[in-house]
Amino acid sequence: MADQSPGLPPLTPATIQPFFDNFSEMAFHKYLGMHLVEYRDGYARVELHRTEHTPTGIGGSVHGGALATLVDMTAVTSVLAGLREGEHPAGTADIQLTYLRQTKGETVTCEAHVLKRGKQLAPVEVKVTDDEGRLCCSARVLYAFRA
Repeated sequence: MADQSPGLPPLTPATIQPFFDNFSEMAFHKYLGMHLVEYRDGYARVELHRTEHTPTGIGGSVHGGALATLVDMTAVTSVLAGLREGEHPAGTADIQLTYLRQTKGETVTCEAHVLKRGKQLAPVEVKVTDDEGRLCCSARVLYAFRA
């Protein structure tokens, strides 16, 4: 869950800014080379800059698990960017990824758009492209709020 880390206050519109400010410095994000580039209500763009630590798959492509993390965190960021008073983030409820081609190149871009924001669920559409702009992965993420 997004707000269950020890020592962190519950996520609210008043406390969410450090999440965005420190996104690229979070240990796992830094390890993978993830950088928050842009966010606004219902939208986020995160880039994965390949490093020697970026897990690889077949043929030197970015590993599918790293892409799944990129997709999930970009979707979460798009939802949290529009966090409203009274909403209580509960985390990702479902994620469906379709890998369309190997993801190669030095920079991988992930964009997420919230399709609808309900009281308990927010479906998010996510696209991953390589540094030549080719669509490599598409996904649907379902983010949950506690009632």
